[in-house]
Amino acid sequence: MAGVSFDPSAIRELAKILRETDLTEIELVEADNRIRVARQVNVQAVAAVAAPAAPPVAMAATAAPVVAVEPEGPHPGTVTSPMVGVVYLAPEPGAAPFVTLGARVAQGQTVLLIEAMKTFNQIRAPKAGTVTRILVESGAPVEYGEPLLVIE
Repeated sequence: MAGVSFDPSAIRELAKILRETDLTEIELVEADNRIRVARQVNVQAVAAVAAPAAPPVAMAATAAPVVAVEPEGPHPGTVTSPMVGVVYLAPEPGAAPFVTLGARVAQGQTVLLIEAMKTFNQIRAPKAGTVTRILVESGAPVEYGEPLLVIE
């Protein structure tokens, strides 16, 4: 970035807008200059907060399984979203989904689509294995880094 300079106050203002609007990224483009400010949202923390809310209502003695939910977030087989967009589990409405719970997948096999900027992007399995969890619903918006499914 030698020779490129940005006004630090403009970057701070964009960061402030991110916090106030609860967005995860914002980009400003003027002529040949581009500023992109992004913040990382800890998706696992949100899941951990949501998970304890349900078990205490159902049964107060289920605190131990809630602790087990937290380590699953960074599971090595978790497939995360490489972009912001809308996820689709099937190639078109009414078609069979790419994968189902318990399905065996091969490395490189398409497991879902993410639509971003009117372009459908194939998300492929990073490794061979069995789909043990599907963490999103078809048509739902997803953020960069959001867990989509788990392959073991």
